[in-house]
Amino acid sequence: MTQDTQEPVLLEPPVAGSEVDTLVGSLERQRRIFAWKCEGLDAAGLTARLAPSALTLGGLLKHLALVEDEYLTRRLLGAELGAPWDGVDWDSEPDWEWTSAVRDSPGELYALWKAAVARSRGHVRSALAEGDAGRLVAYTSSRGESPSLRRLLIDLIEEYARHLGQADMIRESVDGRVGEDPPADFPSP
Repeated sequence: MTQDTQEPVLLEPPVAGSEVDTLVGSLERQRRIFAWKCEGLDAAGLTARLAPSALTLGGLLKHLALVEDEYLTRRLLGAELGAPWDGVDWDSEPDWEWTSAVRDSPGELYALWKAAVARSRGHVRSALAEGDAGRLVAYTSSRGESPSLRRLLIDLIEEYARHLGQADMIRESVDGRVGEDPPADFPSP
């Protein structure tokens, strides 16, 4: 899949960069580490789990694709989500992305996540072209509050960070891959 960018993707936050470069760089670093933790696995690897948890790397790929779309499509832009999210009855299946991942092929799971990341990058670039990280987003909470783009980026970084620890343990159990950072030549998703 080709990147939907006109400028190179940051591999990590700059040492002393702007607020936006630091936020986006941190998010890109989390995405890159996650991609490395999930990279190259077959269906057995993506459905492996550590008992008693039902969590899998395939479920994480699908969940983080949903989170990307929820935060940087629905909340940022106010746009409705497309397939596969628009066909889910979330009231009857609130954990659908987690449970349905076992029925998806590795290619479908990787493509779903990569497409969500590409959309998110495009949406963030467009939003930043109209203002800085302090600009309010389309989403309004039940309390009538609209968060800033800064808050969405922080929440997304936190979501990835939370799940990277889980991905570390699952991947190590699959084939022994360990480490904090991917090799220097590992591409950004």
